[in-house]
Amino acid sequence: MPAVIAVAGGLKLAHVKPTEASSDREPLPVSTCQAVAEGWQSDKVQLASAKPVNREQVRISFIGHSTYLIETPEGVTIATDYNGYIGNNDAPTVVTMNKAHSSHYTLKPDPAIENVLPGWNPNGGPIDHDVVVSDTYIRNVTTDIRSGFGSREADANSIFIFEVAGLCIGHLGHLHHDLEDRHIAQIGRLDVVMVPIDGGLTVGHERMSDIVKRLRASVILPMHRRGTPINAFLDLFGEDFDRQFREQDNLTVTLRDLPKQPTIIILQGV
Repeated sequence: MPAVIAVAGGLKLAHVKPTEASSDREPLPVSTCQAVAEGWQSDKVQLASAKPVNREQVRISFIGHSTYLIETPEGVTIATDYNGYIGNNDAPTVVTMNKAHSSHYTLKPDPAIENVLPGWNPNGGPIDHDVVVSDTYIRNVTTDIRSGFGSREADANSIFIFEVAGLCIGHLGHLHHDLEDRHIAQIGRLDVVMVPIDGGLTVGHERMSDIVKRLRASVILPMHRRGTPINAFLDLFGEDFDRQFREQDNLTVTLRDLPKQPTIIILQGV
């Protein structure tokens, strides 16, 4: 994976994975999520680590804002949109970051973090992550962000997908625009999706509800919840979506126990 170091002007990649194929390059991991979405023989698909897909529990905890902590069966911990704060938890194994606002990244990540994955390329152009960490395969799909005076900065946000225990878990990051067909194809199947619902700083509620419906995940976890009341988002879904307000800040999911009806779950936190 690319090593990442913090410098005065921001994060600097010590190495960026080449975009063109080369003979000495390691083969990329296989995406089970894309394989299932495209109708491949998914029962024969294995990750690049050669470990077969399993169906064990994954725990997802809401830390706050856009940060969720994902805990895998083999003990990998992943903090999304990491800004330096993860509550009382130990330093995670992996952090992902996005740069639209300082609340979604830090230029001084804890040195104990083994894998720091920025959603943008400090050297310019798109960033491309294909990382296997123990039982988890992590990849990204880049999108654009709004910049000054109404312009757009290409490939400056990443949707991260975490493939673990047979589950496909997606985090939309600081999404600023609709997803095109190519984005949907690159993302593949999602069982769980973390969605910003502020209604203004990211995609508006109506457009975000359309995105959620297109992604067809079984579990929808709202985040970035400051701003317009959450009911304004929930009201855009019909009776085919269940809604659950939990008293806990976490849940466990397995592939075999996913709800049959798409379910929006609001965990405790802000």
